[in-house]
Amino acid sequence: MQMKSSLNLIVSLVLIAGSLLMAGCEKKAASAVPPPSGPPEVGVLLIKPQRVSLTTELSGRTSPELIAEVRPQVNGIVQKRVFTEGSDVKAGQLLYQIDPASYQAAYDSARAAQARAEANLGAVRLKEERYRDLVKIKAVSLQDYDDAHAAFKQSEADLASAKAALETARINLAYTKVTAPISGRIGRSAVTDGALVTASQPAALSTIQQLGSMYVDVTQSMSDLLKLKQNLANGTVKKNGSAKVKLLLEDGSAYPLAGTMKFSEVTVDQSTGSVTLRAVFPNPKQALLPGMFVRAIVEQGVNESAILVPQRGVSRDPKGEATVMTVGAGEKAEPRQITVVRTVGDNWLVASGLKAGDRVILEGLQKARPGTPVKAVPFGGAPAGSAPGAPASAAAGPGAGASAPATAQTAAVKK
Repeated sequence: MQMKSSLNLIVSLVLIAGSLLMAGCEKKAASAVPPPSGPPEVGVLLIKPQRVSLTTELSGRTSPELIAEVRPQVNGIVQKRVFTEGSDVKAGQLLYQIDPASYQAAYDSARAAQARAEANLGAVRLKEERYRDLVKIKAVSLQDYDDAHAAFKQSEADLASAKAALETARINLAYTKVTAPISGRIGRSAVTDGALVTASQPAALSTIQQLGSMYVDVTQSMSDLLKLKQNLANGTVKKNGSAKVKLLLEDGSAYPLAGTMKFSEVTVDQSTGSVTLRAVFPNPKQALLPGMFVRAIVEQGVNESAILVPQRGVSRDPKGEATVMTVGAGEKAEPRQITVVRTVGDNWLVASGLKAGDRVILEGLQKARPGTPVKAVPFGGAPAGSAPGAPASAAAGPGAGASAPATAQTAAVKK
């Protein structure tokens, strides 16, 4: 009997302990449920128009401002090459010596022919002068005087012809010394001593290039050029003085000296629909060499009231249209369709759809459902509830109080 009472007491104690444990778990679970929260917090960018220099990045190649191919102008054997390949030469400097023997002989023969013509002209002139006096007193017939006068004129023509032949011989003799037509850096020689060269040969003996300044020829699509002209005409874009050009080398490094736009080709390439632009760059240290592939950043104008939106805040709808999420009336998330023209650095240049004062959501987009209330905080600011003095986000988007002009760094034009 006593044992049964003890067993009942133990069972009662176990039941009481289980009840207390279950009540504690329910209380703990109830305390773990967070209280109802407010609207989700999103980082927004306040749109402010700003001054933007619009540039276009175009690819092209370098070419020397002056280039001359050294070619022979007479036939003959090269006796000697008298320059060092890859060296700098001056205009008029001797480069090749062609065997002058036959041309020297032709020059001497032409000089003798001129002397013979001069001697013959003297005798004929005296005869013509005597007959001129005699015909006046009818001592000789008029026919004799006419014959003497004709012989005199013929001798003058023979002398002029001999002088021309002598000059031709002198020029050909001078051509046996092949000289540099311009100053610059000369390349390798295509011939060696003893080679036969001809005046009409297609291959050049060598090439001289001036590297003090270099041309950069780039191509731009005609559609982009027409858009630029239209923007300049309607005042959306303004010219910023003379067009400056910057250069990026093949390894991505920037060329330290700026160039200027020389001219734009007047003919459109029918196969590509593009036009050629030529810029000139100073090259004092000869860092630019002919034929290098480069990318030119061309300044095309300035947009005084450009609206820029970071690319991270722009998405595409199923139709492919660019859209952004904004904070609209009633502090609710509101999608907005925009028209983008081109990229400017890591931003989009917006043509329509946004205006000054609009707030574009850049952070917390996954929480901003269309039509739902949101709590807008400046993008890049410290989040609510952070410790005092906590550092803010490092990068603020364009238009967030920045006054320095932005610069376009890409040539891609997208719609």
